[in-house]
Amino acid sequence: MIKFGKWIAKHKVIIVIISMLLLIPSFLGMAATRVNYDILSYLPDSLETVEGQDIMVDEFGMGAFSMVVVEDMDLKDVAALKQKFQDVEHVKDVLWYDSVADLSIPVSMIPDKFKDSFFNGDATMMIALFDNTTSSDAAMEAVTDMRKIANEQCFISGMSGVVTDIKNIALEEMPIYVVIAACLSLLVLLLAMDSLVIPVLFLLSVGLAVVYNLGSNIFFGHVCYITKSLTAVLQLGVTMDYSIFLLNSFETYKKKYDEKERAMAHAIADTFKSVAGSSVTTIAGFLALCVMTFALGRDMGIVMAKGVVIGVICCVTVLPAMILVFDGAIEKTKHKALIPSMDKASGFITKHYKVWLIVFLVLLYPAIYGNNHTQIYYNIDKSLPATLDSNVSNEKLKEDFDMSTVHMVLLKNGLDSKEKTQMLDQIDKVDGVKWSLGMNSLIGPTFPESMIPSDIKKMLQSDNYEVQFICSEYSSATDECNAQLDAIQKIVKKYSPESMVIGEAPLMKDLQDTTNVDLQRVNILSMAAIFLIILFVFKSISLPFILLFVIEFAIFVNMAIPYYQGITLPFVASIVIGAIQLGATVDYAILMTSNYQKQRHLGKTKKESISIAHKFSMKSIIVSGCSFFAATFGVALYSQVDMIGSICTLLARGAVISTVVVLLVLPAMFMVFDPLIVHTSKGFLPDKK
Repeated sequence: MIKFGKWIAKHKVIIVIISMLLLIPSFLGMAATRVNYDILSYLPDSLETVEGQDIMVDEFGMGAFSMVVVEDMDLKDVAALKQKFQDVEHVKDVLWYDSVADLSIPVSMIPDKFKDSFFNGDATMMIALFDNTTSSDAAMEAVTDMRKIANEQCFISGMSGVVTDIKNIALEEMPIYVVIAACLSLLVLLLAMDSLVIPVLFLLSVGLAVVYNLGSNIFFGHVCYITKSLTAVLQLGVTMDYSIFLLNSFETYKKKYDEKERAMAHAIADTFKSVAGSSVTTIAGFLALCVMTFALGRDMGIVMAKGVVIGVICCVTVLPAMILVFDGAIEKTKHKALIPSMDKASGFITKHYKVWLIVFLVLLYPAIYGNNHTQIYYNIDKSLPATLDSNVSNEKLKEDFDMSTVHMVLLKNGLDSKEKTQMLDQIDKVDGVKWSLGMNSLIGPTFPESMIPSDIKKMLQSDNYEVQFICSEYSSATDECNAQLDAIQKIVKKYSPESMVIGEAPLMKDLQDTTNVDLQRVNILSMAAIFLIILFVFKSISLPFILLFVIEFAIFVNMAIPYYQGITLPFVASIVIGAIQLGATVDYAILMTSNYQKQRHLGKTKKESISIAHKFSMKSIIVSGCSFFAATFGVALYSQVDMIGSICTLLARGAVISTVVVLLVLPAMFMVFDPLIVHTSKGFLPDKK
């Protein structure tokens, strides 16, 4: 690594030029990588609800729909509006009153079920059917075009509208996330560093790594908007430590060697050894997300693990080159460090270790209880501001028609008219079902099936299936809605085992079932991976338990706070936070433990070793925790999307809690368990010779 370091130092200018040229393919890769705004599309393909969506596209040429509410408008004007919607590209069809009856026929003469479903006072409703899936660019373009046509009396609801709003907010906010995270990180670095130029170089180096990471996502074809939104923020917070370590090592070697290139070569070698080991725990935390059945975990895990690897590479290549190129400017802008000595505070903490142990024991049960009882929500539109078009429209649907969501039954052909009517009659009796609608409902039960208009048949029936709609009073992802779906599923399967219930609410139910299992799996795997890494690094039986216990306590405290605040978290936040906080902040504990091990190996007493290790580590841990906090806190305050805001809030708070817990509780643990640690770990006792 020293030879490699010398090569980097010698070719510093070429490396800086190459690093800038690499931005060109990276930006092209970013532009060519599609961003996926539909969380539900990450559900496993093996699920019946996902399979049903594909059947809808193949059999009917449609995969999504929106309920359109029109208020205080003449029927002729509604018919004209419907025609305009039908002319929109990617709108396959629009189902309304005039689909089954001429406008000259009074509303009072059409079948009661149809009338009650599509009319309520001065409001009427139509169903717009799209020719592609919910989150497709085609469906989002169709919703956008329909909104341009619609006036103030028209409201377009449904999941495609929600996804469109998510896309619009994300496109608007993503660049601002980066600016906020960079500005707040710069502030922390200016306070922590003794040069005005160094913080800029640090941010530039990490910024290059972020762009390279985002550009290389082109090999995946697409990434989730949550992943893209958080990549820069997390990479900035997690990999900034590596830059600080390189600079500290460089400053140390400059005192030893007169030649700066030689000093940097040794600094690169030292940094690579330390950072490679340190980054493994962070990478393990991110890769643990890949075991999720819900593919968003794999999406985020791979991109973030890749980002850490790229960050390490940039730290030992691009950053050293930039520091050497701009060394003159660094020296000219040096000033007195603004962070005071931590020695007195460190001495106070280690002296009163019994107090921190008591605080830890007092908080342990409330932390575990709160962590286990924090409420989680799965309804995606709940993560968006209530003022958005999709949420306003969904509220109108509830207000005018007392309905929250619509399920679809993909009914396998083979049932006669009587059986279909009986099945829908039973579904109508299920709690919370407002109405159910099939072809029989549109024409009346006495009308011969052979005389159904061909355009209605084409819209609702294919060679193998018939589509039926079920209106529910219950919102998606609620216990009431999930119980209702179970009841409907039993009725449908009784009449036709090959038929299926699909739509937004069934997908949400599958999402809940899938992620509940994933949460346990991710937490267990991330802990197991980091346990093994600590076991290997320290060759200790006891330390993996102690370090994991300390960081898990910090995670429990972090996750318990929403419970005591009465805040409900989006499901994504609860799944990813454990693995990310564990992987990103266990480094703080490892750093202090390494220094404690060195001092014990040199023959120092328990108290001396812990005191020296704490003083040596305290500033680094605080700066690292503050960098992580700064990168995430501003985004948490700014973001309008709760899925992103909640993750950043938990990460920002988690960085602070982990820092405090490691500085207060970990040395107390060392004080208590020192006899166990030194006898169950290698390298803690002095060599006998």
